[in-house]
Amino acid sequence: MGNLFEQLVQQGPLAAIAAVLLAFLLFVFVALIPVAISLYVAYFVLTLPMRRNERARMFLDLLEMGLKEGRTPEVAIAGAASSRDVSLGVRFYLLAAWLEQGMPLGRALEHVPRLLPPQVAAMLKAGERIGDVAKVLPACRQLLGDSLSQVRGALNYVILLTFVMTPFSLFLPLYFRLAIVPKFKEVFEGVTEGGTLPAFTRFVFEANPLMTGIQIALVCLIWLLAVAYIGGPRLRGWFRLLAPWLVDALFYRLPWRKKRLQRDFSAMLAVLIDAEVPEAEAVLLAAETTANRALLRRAGKVRDRLKEGVKLPDAIRAIDDSGELRWRLTNALRRAGGFLRALSGWHEALAAKAFQLEQSAAQLTTTLLLLLNGAMVAAIAIAVFLAFVQIINQGVLW
Repeated sequence: MGNLFEQLVQQGPLAAIAAVLLAFLLFVFVALIPVAISLYVAYFVLTLPMRRNERARMFLDLLEMGLKEGRTPEVAIAGAASSRDVSLGVRFYLLAAWLEQGMPLGRALEHVPRLLPPQVAAMLKAGERIGDVAKVLPACRQLLGDSLSQVRGALNYVILLTFVMTPFSLFLPLYFRLAIVPKFKEVFEGVTEGGTLPAFTRFVFEANPLMTGIQIALVCLIWLLAVAYIGGPRLRGWFRLLAPWLVDALFYRLPWRKKRLQRDFSAMLAVLIDAEVPEAEAVLLAAETTANRALLRRAGKVRDRLKEGVKLPDAIRAIDDSGELRWRLTNALRRAGGFLRALSGWHEALAAKAFQLEQSAAQLTTTLLLLLNGAMVAAIAIAVFLAFVQIINQGVLW
């Protein structure tokens, strides 16, 4: 390639310009295109939750426009599908096809499970149950706003650390132990005439299998979390088939997830009670809209207590560990204007608290991973330099 450029330059100015342009094109092809592809892949992965929710938000916008025009949800969706707009997606038209066959919206959504998040689909079914889908749309939109927190958490370099830094923390010690440490020992023993490595150097380079197992488990856990972020609701649905209670119980224990579950449950419970749905049925329907079996199991206990004659604020203790929901419901019963209006401020506070907790967890995870990798690199550097210091000291004494 170098001889080709020299020949072009020797043929005159035009050939030299052609050589420069050719070099520039090669640079673009070899360097910039892979960088551009990498950036697009990173953008595509990081924004997956927002793009999923944007499709759901478009669906809700079309549904709300139709409802404001006095049409039923089925007619509103079918009317939007008549535009043949490609941006609506294949699943939207599949839903419209089921609706055109006379199927109600709730049952049609069951045949197209990937069109909307499970919680949104459950909320729309609850709206269909009370005969006014428009009442549940604000709760649906609030749930879709959670994607912003997920993306911001990912932007705190959690995904970057997963695919770049964490493999380094696993493979570097293994590489040192298998390839470098044996040669290093030979050189050290030859220079020091059979001397032994310093204790700290032996500890770093000859760590026991337990340390390696801990590193492998940590890497697998973080990669699993990254795959769960990318897979989204579909992957969680597959995990639910394998371990029905594990995923839901884990989500119920995560602080920010629990805050959002409380918000969604409380919002739908308020809507259903305002619609004069019986309390026992309202509690169960509200729990179903969260698509979380751990919360649904607790809601079953609340329903049983309500059937025994216990008042709602007292029965809700089976769901509310902190007692805050019970206190809010008690105050809402004393005020006029509806449950949803009385609890709206608390719902916004729960969303803000969940956002804060999720961002704090992302920042803490990033910091711990950085400290872990920094400590590993520092330990390796200190171990190597201790060996060099011992060699130098022995050479000076000799």
